[in-house]
Amino acid sequence: MLWNAVIFGPADTPFEDGVFKLTLTFSEEYPNKPPAVRFVSKMYHPNVYGDGGLCLDILQNRWSPTYDVAAILTSVQSLLHDPNPNSPANAQAAQLYNEDRKEYTRRVRETVEQSWID
Repeated sequence: MLWNAVIFGPADTPFEDGVFKLTLTFSEEYPNKPPAVRFVSKMYHPNVYGDGGLCLDILQNRWSPTYDVAAILTSVQSLLHDPNPNSPANAQAAQLYNEDRKEYTRRVRETVEQSWID
């Protein structure tokens, strides 16, 4: 079971105006196991791996069968608003987020502009 989803970059963040595509892949064990969630759109974020995979607690050690797709997508959107550079999937993005916010924002804005084309 493969679902396609779209989330919008949250207002008042560098991701604002972005239109980001994701896939959710559900196994036979869902809802007891979380779906695999991955960005299809290019994403520059401390908690997103190069392949689009996410480092997000509710998709790993804090999963609950009570979470539905809306809760997952809301959590992903919240992660865009509030990154966790202390648990990086992208070490370079985490370092820039901590040390050079202007350059981090510039790179994120590039992915936002790319999201309009993809």
